[in-house]
Amino acid sequence: MAALVPVSGNIQNISPVGSDCCSQMVTLRTGNTITNFVISPATYVIQEARLRIGMNVTAFYDASLPVPLIFPPQYQAVIIGRKSPNETIYAGFFNNNLVSEDNSLKLNLSRSTEVLTSNGQRFNCNPGGQLLIVYYTTTTRSIPPQTTPRRIIVMC
Repeated sequence: MAALVPVSGNIQNISPVGSDCCSQMVTLRTGNTITNFVISPATYVIQEARLRIGMNVTAFYDASLPVPLIFPPQYQAVIIGRKSPNETIYAGFFNNNLVSEDNSLKLNLSRSTEVLTSNGQRFNCNPGGQLLIVYYTTTTRSIPPQTTPRRIIVMC
């Protein structure tokens, strides 16, 4: 599985990538740092949100891929999505017990947890054993931290 690394921030700029009309460069500001992301047709844009300047987002890149040694850093976005204040978005593989592959998060589902497929349809099976995008606000201080997510998107 890919090691998906999140970067959260506000979109500062959106511009075309050379003559490629299907790709865009999105510049994120996180505190005092700037990070550029290439959004291509292969990038999964959560809920097909229209990205806009000023929008708070989280973008994920594959840490196992090579990146150019330039400043500011530039990554190929694998996933990008709108983020609400005080909310965290996690993307990664979860086993059948709903523990993330890196053991950094355990999911506790409730009736209020919205579980969807990547195309917005209800997912009625156990989401374990899949790559998941998880929206949550708080976790326990246990190891691994546990949370009851607001939304889970199953990347079938």
